[in-house]
Amino acid sequence: MTSAHGGTNTEATLEVAALLDGLLPGEGDLLEGLHRIQHRFSYIPREAIPGVARHLRLPEARVFGAITFYSEFRLTPPAETVVSWCSGAACFIQGGANVRLVLENLIGCDIGESTPDNKLGLHLGQCNGTCHTAPQVWVNGKVVGPLDATKTVELVRDLKEGKLP
Repeated sequence: MTSAHGGTNTEATLEVAALLDGLLPGEGDLLEGLHRIQHRFSYIPREAIPGVARHLRLPEARVFGAITFYSEFRLTPPAETVVSWCSGAACFIQGGANVRLVLENLIGCDIGESTPDNKLGLHLGQCNGTCHTAPQVWVNGKVVGPLDATKTVELVRDLKEGKLP
């Protein structure tokens, strides 16, 4: 079925349209709309971008730009276990860059990526104020730290074995 805007109405596009219901055209409700979609799907499907753009009367590039600017938005489904590396100043000063290197090398992907089997993913986290455990990561939202290279190796080994902290 084709919509009045020329796009194809699928169950997903109709659901996105329902999620955007009540939002006003323009940039004022863009972040709210993106949050609604990500909350429902756990990420923002690329197929949702045209519908958001049409509803808010914005260029698709503006919608995509907002998604890629804010680190909390994702364009791919999250991994089963998400490791968020803290990029805050306290973590950096305490050796967070080394923690990141160990994570990327042992998990086998860079920040913003997941393993090919989508079991583990690395995410860029923003400081959440738990600096007393710096340097740290969050595993599925749970603070793990303070970390050093050895503790990070142990953490990754546990995660690969399916053991969550």
